[in-house]
Order: sequence, then C-alpha cells, then structure tokens
Amino acid sequence: MLRRLIFAFAALLIAAFAALMLTKTLPYYTFEKGIHFLTTKSDETNNNPCFRLAFYVHITTSLIVLVLGLLQWLPAVAGRGGRLHRWLGYGYVGGILGLAAPSGLVLAHFANGGLAAQVGFTLQCVVWWLTTWVAYRAARRRQWPRHVEWLVRSYAVTLAALALRGESYLMFYAFHTKPIETYLTVTWLSWVGNLFVAEVLLELGLGRYFLREMMSRLRRTLVL
Repeated sequence: MLRRLIFAFAALLIAAFAALMLTKTLPYYTFEKGIHFLTTKSDETNNNPCFRLAFYVHITTSLIVLVLGLLQWLPAVAGRGGRLHRWLGYGYVGGILGLAAPSGLVLAHFANGGLAAQVGFTLQCVVWWLTTWVAYRAARRRQWPRHVEWLVRSYAVTLAALALRGESYLMFYAFHTKPIETYLTVTWLSWVGNLFVAEVLLELGLGRYFLREMMSRLRRTLVL
C-alpha cells in the first residue's frame, strides 16, 4: 500500500509539472524572439536558424516524451494491453532518439555558462539517447528485466527538466547561491543526481516491482 501511495504521489507530481511546463511553453509558439528564456540569448543566437529550429523541436518533443513516459509507468495504462504499451513506447523512444536528444545537442552548443554548461548539457543528451536506445534494444530482444531497468534510467534523464527547476529554486531561495553558481550546479546535478537516485531505487527493487506489477500483464500480449 505504501509503495502504491508513493508511486501515485510521484505520478501526480510529474503530471503537475507537465501541466506547468505546458503553460510555460505555449507563449513561445508566438515565435517572438524577446520573451522569457530567449531574452537570455544574444541577437545573433536568436537569429540563428539552427538554434531556433532546435529550440522549438526540443521544447515540444521533450514535453511529449515526458507525458508518454509517465503513461508507460501507470498500472491503469499497462492493464490496457501490449498494443497501447507498444505504441506509447514507440512514441517515447522515437521522440527521444530522433528529436528531443538531437535537438538538445544543438542547444547545448548555444548554452549559457560557458564550457562547463555546454559539456554538461551535451553529456546529458548523449546519456539520454544511449539509455533509451539500450532500453529499446532490450525490448526488441524480449529481455524484460533489462528493458525495465534501462527505461528507469532513461526516464530519470527525461525528468532532469523537473529536477533542474526544483533544484534551482531550492539552491537560490534556501541556500542563497548566486545565479551563475546555481545554474552551473543544476546543469550537472539535475541529470547526474537523477541517475544516482534511479540506481539506488533499482538496487532497492524498483525494477522488480515494475516487472511484477505491470510487465506480467503485458508479456503475453507484447509482440515487438
């Protein structure tokens, strides 16, 4: 019962964050250059077609895969059968491998904060791509324990956007760090910290929990 309550709370938190991110993303679709995050970029960067294309691809697909990933972990969705799980999985994997991670690599080149931030965001995108690819290959080979474990790692990196904002508020308001100190710290902590937590949870049996509670319902119907 406690596990279910914790899982439900985590799902609600992610859903609330997705809704919040949607409200913050919508204003960008006016395609103005002088709003919100884009005001931190130079005119040269804002006028760069590669940056602008990557920015809009990234903010759109990152939100989509965040929601698709959440749906994959919900028992109610898993209970609907393998076809739904498979198509949601294709959307999640394809969104990251083909759009979200590659566009993130482009944005990493334009990151504020110098080399430390650029390397941090670049490695985040590389790890995001690789963990998702390994999870996908494991599913193709019907290696379900490996599939679940690597999806946990992939989604941990997907949730870096949530962690980045939460950690930024905590550091700035609770510890009164300077903006640049906050930014450079969360650039790395948001995804490395998430992966650390994921590994701890996997050691505590999170992967086995998902296999027992959800994959047992899907194995008979999954045809990949």
